[in-house]
Amino acid sequence: MVKQPKSHGLKRISLSEKPTSLITNNEVIKGSWNVQIITLFPEAFPGVLGLSLTGKALQHRIWTLSTINLRDFGIGKHKKVDDTPSGGGPGLVIRADVLGPAIEKALSRAETSTPLVYLSPRGKAFNQSLAQNWSKTRGIILICGRFEGIDQRVIDHYGVEEVSMGDFVMTGGEIAAQAMIDTTVRLLPNVLGNQDSLMTESHSSGLLEHDQFTRPDDWKGQKVPKILTSGHHGKIESWRENQSKSNTKRYRADMWEKANPINTKG
Repeated sequence: MVKQPKSHGLKRISLSEKPTSLITNNEVIKGSWNVQIITLFPEAFPGVLGLSLTGKALQHRIWTLSTINLRDFGIGKHKKVDDTPSGGGPGLVIRADVLGPAIEKALSRAETSTPLVYLSPRGKAFNQSLAQNWSKTRGIILICGRFEGIDQRVIDHYGVEEVSMGDFVMTGGEIAAQAMIDTTVRLLPNVLGNQDSLMTESHSSGLLEHDQFTRPDDWKGQKVPKILTSGHHGKIESWRENQSKSNTKRYRADMWEKANPINTKG
């Protein structure tokens, strides 16, 4: 008879302490771009923000990340943060008397005029221009919603700005928050190794970026365009400009029309 291996039940998996060390829940740091996240899932951060260039910038305190656990402000023994919608209906809504104190805490640690943003599917669309505006502030406070949303009175009372990642609905704002933070952090001074690359990438000038190539010059019979290996910088720049225009017309007709309102057929 074959002896069956002893079961040890479910294994417990704990988060690494390394990502946690990148988060400061103390006072925001003067001179840094300070991000405060109000969330029911603080363990979701820093997530991908702790990697690569954004992670290095976080280690060097070019920007800081602080989470505020909404559950800490919950009501009663079970720290309840939500309740049924007034007037009936499906789902749950985050209570004003829970979210309000969390916002107050964030505001008390933020510099004046720090944007207060709720990640909402009905908000205005997030784009490169908005990220550029945020990068010029001293930081931002992001509210990650859950369930059916948050009590409207909170939005009205604090003048919360609503911003959306796009025309779709997510289970919460944490992933969207990381995407928006990543987009903004890379615009901060000293984050990218080559700041000039910001000037030529997609959306920075209202156009998409030109096609990119690298070695080998010949791959599976497909060759790098000769102009790019010619060494003639003027002609290369002209080629890239035409490529940007062509790509924008091909992939994003809406962007092309916006950039060329008079002659959209050109």
